[in-house]
Amino acid sequence: MNKFLIVGIGNIGKEYFETRHNIGFEALDAICEEFKVNFEIQKLGDIAKTNYKGKSFVFLKPSTYVNLSGKSVRYWLSKENISVQNLLVISDDLNLDFGVIRIKTKGSDGGHNGLKNINEVLKTNNYNRLRFGIGGNFPSGKQSEYVLSNWSEKEKSELISYKPLFYQIVCSFATIGISSTMNQFNKK
Repeated sequence: MNKFLIVGIGNIGKEYFETRHNIGFEALDAICEEFKVNFEIQKLGDIAKTNYKGKSFVFLKPSTYVNLSGKSVRYWLSKENISVQNLLVISDDLNLDFGVIRIKTKGSDGGHNGLKNINEVLKTNNYNRLRFGIGGNFPSGKQSEYVLSNWSEKEKSELISYKPLFYQIVCSFATIGISSTMNQFNKK
């Protein structure tokens, strides 16, 4: 059975709930709601597991905070014996307009400290990622405040329509592969 690790990057704690930097956690919550599975607190993160069409999913919300996500990702790849090719990391992206989805098989961290740490710990940037655009509409030097701020009411209402997409993308990734998934969803 093919096994996949789907990681949502975010920060633990109520104060970070529904902040832009936590879109990875929100995406996993939406996916797991569709699969009707719950997260359990485990070593270095919250974990949920399920099977779909002969594929096995491990969903991970690292408990290491965004900037240290790599330790948790490496641990769960190893523990579950999952190859890096079957890793998908979901993160926010300041360089994309709100709601733009970019799926890639490799690349730079784009200034995202969570991806930077994963690259350093895994010693590669050759892993799949789903970047969700949060926009870059903030004053110079206020990047941290912006990513840690709550969604606007308009963004919150629009975000609801994106949540089913996360589920569709993950299912597509596991069943038809990353290339076909990129072709299907990167144009949206």
